[in-house]
Amino acid sequence: MNDTVRLDRDGAVATLTLNRPDALNALDDAMVDALGASVASIASDASLRVVILRGAGRHFMAGGDLRVFAAALAHEPARRQASFQRLVERVHACVELLARMPQPVIARLHGAVAGFGLSLANACDLAFASEDAYFASAYLQIAVTPDGGGTYWLPRIVGARRAAEIMLLGDRFDAHHAAAIGLVNRVVAIDALDETVEQAARRIAAAPTLAVRNLKRLLRGSSQRSFSEQLQAEAVSFGQCTASDDFAEGVGAFLAKRPADFHRT
Repeated sequence: MNDTVRLDRDGAVATLTLNRPDALNALDDAMVDALGASVASIASDASLRVVILRGAGRHFMAGGDLRVFAAALAHEPARRQASFQRLVERVHACVELLARMPQPVIARLHGAVAGFGLSLANACDLAFASEDAYFASAYLQIAVTPDGGGTYWLPRIVGARRAAEIMLLGDRFDAHHAAAIGLVNRVVAIDALDETVEQAARRIAAAPTLAVRNLKRLLRGSSQRSFSEQLQAEAVSFGQCTASDDFAEGVGAFLAKRPADFHRT
């Protein structure tokens, strides 16, 4: 695996770091390969309970690497079309795996969160931003449409008209506006970002694993189900959770008025 994405583990918490800081962590072929391999290894690791996604250096991610795009201009249009479609399909395999993995994913956002960086952040379960973070769709500026699930997640997070405004007008906006429209959970001072993210990760890692994973699956699947189907999915999940040792621990701890010690499942 190349080093354009770093994978670090601290107990039950894994951290994925986009690692092209000199290029604003812009996406290139090597990063697509590294991201796919890293996400696959995390998703299959039952010992991990939460994932942090962050960018090295001063930015989260500024989108695709325009130097790669510029080099492709030497090729005829049909070849460019086929090449870029294959690249985006590889990117989409990474994003889909990230969204479907059982562990909740926390986006740690600072600096530029643009283009594919915005799509990637939106595919995460939680997002915390520093006050220096700024957001932009940026796709129409180079005459392309969003990728990475951008047109899927953004309308679901901020609403259809707000998503259309962000993508059609392409205005850059700050972290406080992102929080106001529901794009991020919280905005904190730059020097408080690490502690905010790590505290959230520790809380999730300490929570009952099966319940957390089932909750993520319920939330992710709710928009594709009818109300009746979602109720049935909730009933199945609830039943599964009651069969776990963590359920017995949680009930016992509540009745005994003591902190629960989960992860007995």
